[in-house]
Amino acid sequence: MKNLIVVFVFAFAFSAFSQSKILPKNIQIKTAVLAAPEMYRDGATVLGYNSEGKLITLREGTNGMVCLADDPNKEGISVACYGAELEPFMARGRELAAEGKSNEEKQEARKNEIDGGTLKMPAEPSILYILAGEEKDYSAETGELLKSKIRYVIYKPYMTGESTGLPTKPQAPGMPWLMEAGTHRSHIMITPAN
Repeated sequence: MKNLIVVFVFAFAFSAFSQSKILPKNIQIKTAVLAAPEMYRDGATVLGYNSEGKLITLREGTNGMVCLADDPNKEGISVACYGAELEPFMARGRELAAEGKSNEEKQEARKNEIDGGTLKMPAEPSILYILAGEEKDYSAETGELLKSKIRYVIYKPYMTGESTGLPTKPQAPGMPWLMEAGTHRSHIMITPAN
């Protein structure tokens, strides 16, 4: 009985801790859109977390940009924005993760769905912006991140080094390169040099 009480108290404390880390809607939105170019911030759709920790739409957008708020259960600050045409691919990844699928299982499922035509990818290259920083540089009161790094990921299935002229391994700081060349997940990585 004593062990059951300890488990219940721990579960309650963990639940309360997780929920207390969820920031107000306006702060989540302000931080999430930091990853987007300024011209897209005001009209972006923003996905974030409700008081139960469930991912929901915090704001409907008008310009085809989708931004994802920082996950309160992960270390550091990381927000991302991408073109709405990438949302089916991103949403499917979240669905598969919620089902408990491993990264390999998620990749295989999405590959089969893309190849089968049931999961649509953008016809043209589509960009993902990822902005990251440390919690010590973040203000949960204002939503401002004092120091951050950004990287750019341009998705288009089945790009190859030959078709793009890009190296398939990192070559030099800040130089674009093609990751997962020749696959449904092929993407151009651009990580600006420090």
